[in-house]
Amino acid sequence: MNEQKMLLGKIKKYDFTLKELNLYLDTHPNCRRGLAMFQKYRKLRENAVDEYTRKFGPLTPEQVISSERWIWTDDPWPWERR
Repeated sequence: MNEQKMLLGKIKKYDFTLKELNLYLDTHPNCRRGLAMFQKYRKLRENAVDEYTRKFGPLTPEQVISSERWIWTDDPWPWERR
């Protein structure tokens, strides 16, 4: 498996984990362990997205950092890359 697919897989896993923790914390808002886990996985996801963006381009339009021109449509979409 190539690096791009591995990073996308990590991001998807972190997204799933964060959604599950979000649902848990909705019903257990005072759970410090749950909140700590949410913060941990939020940071892991942020780092993985930053790495992906640096190496392969933005995953979402909000991640476009160019102030010179709109680069969102320059490369193939993340799911079209091989």
